[in-house]
Amino acid sequence: MDKIKVGIIGAGGYGGCGAVELLSGHPHVEIRALMDKQDVGSPMSDLYPHLTGFCDMAIMDPDDPNCPDDFDVVFFSTPDGVGQQGASHWLKKGVKVIDYSGDFRFNDPGVYKGYAERIGRNKAHASPELLAKSVYGLAELHRKEIAESSLVGNPGCFAVSCILGLSPAMKFSLIDPGTIICDAKTGVSGAGKTPNATFHYPARYDAMNAYRISGHQHVYEIERELGLVAERDIRITFTPHVVPLCRGILTTIYAQLGEGETMKTVEAAYRSFYGNETFVRVFGPEKAQLSTHVRGSNFCNLSLNVDERTGKLIVVSLIDNLVKGQAGSAVQNMNIMFGMDETEGLFHPGIYP
Repeated sequence: MDKIKVGIIGAGGYGGCGAVELLSGHPHVEIRALMDKQDVGSPMSDLYPHLTGFCDMAIMDPDDPNCPDDFDVVFFSTPDGVGQQGASHWLKKGVKVIDYSGDFRFNDPGVYKGYAERIGRNKAHASPELLAKSVYGLAELHRKEIAESSLVGNPGCFAVSCILGLSPAMKFSLIDPGTIICDAKTGVSGAGKTPNATFHYPARYDAMNAYRISGHQHVYEIERELGLVAERDIRITFTPHVVPLCRGILTTIYAQLGEGETMKTVEAAYRSFYGNETFVRVFGPEKAQLSTHVRGSNFCNLSLNVDERTGKLIVVSLIDNLVKGQAGSAVQNMNIMFGMDETEGLFHPGIYP
C-alpha cells in the first residue's frame, strides 16, 4: 500500500513529539511536514535529541507557502481553539483530521459550550457545523464510527482512564451508577510543554495537590460516554490530582456493587467486554499494577478488586497520559480510519524502569 502522508500541527509540543516517536517507526506512514508557530526552522531532533536519526526534519510555519500540504491526514497536536479554526480547511481538501484537544469531542454546541466554560474559553465554537460530523476517538467504544469518519476528536487523558475503567461495569449493570467516585492522579507532563511556575521543579518536587475539584472539563466526556454505554444519564464524582511524576495516570474508581455481584462475576464481565481488545489488559487483585507497567506504551491496565466488607467495586486504571491518553490514541485512530491493523506502530512494551 502507498504510505499515508501525515502532517503534524503543533509538532514541537509533547503531543507532537509523541506522534513523531510513534509514526517514525510506523511501516505505512511518511511524515511530510512538522508545523508549529514556535521553534520554526529548528530540526525536530534539536528540540528532542532522542529523535536524532529518526526525525531530523525542520519545523515549518503552517502559513509558509513552501510548506507541503499533500497530506492524507493532519494531526492537530494543539491546545483548545486551534483545531476548530483550521480543521475545515483540510477537510475541504479531502484530508482526514485528528484533533488532540476538546474541540471535536462533542457533537452538540451546547455541550461544547459547557466544556469550554470549564477551561475558561468563553467563545462560541468556530466551526459548529463540523461538530455533528465529528466522532469521539476512543477506539474501544467507537471503532466502527471512527472507521467511517474524516474528523476525530481524541479523548482527554483522564477520560480514557475513567471510561475504560468503568465501561464493563456500566454495560453489565454491576454497580449502582449513583455511587461512582473517580480519584485520578497524573504526572506533570499532562500540563504540556509551556513553562509554568506551578510545575517548576522546586515547586513540584515532593508536592501533590488536587485541582479543579468538582469542576474538571473531562467530566463532560466521561459522563456522556458512560451514559451511552449504560443507556441512561450518569453523574460521577471526579477529583484529579497532580503528583510528582513526569508521566502516567492512575485512577482509582469506587462504586457500590449490585446485589449478588462478586469478584467472580466482575472479572468475568470485564474479560468478556475486553476479550478482543489488544490495548486493554485486565488483572485480578492478586498482582499490584504500577504506572511503570504502562509507561511509554499504548496499553491500559485495569486491576479489579472487590472490598467484601463494604460491598465496593474498586478498579485501578493505569495509562501513560502521553500515549494511550494522547498520541497513542491518535495513531490508533489513524490506523482505523485508513483500514489498517490498529496495532501498527503501537504494539510494543513500555519503558521500564
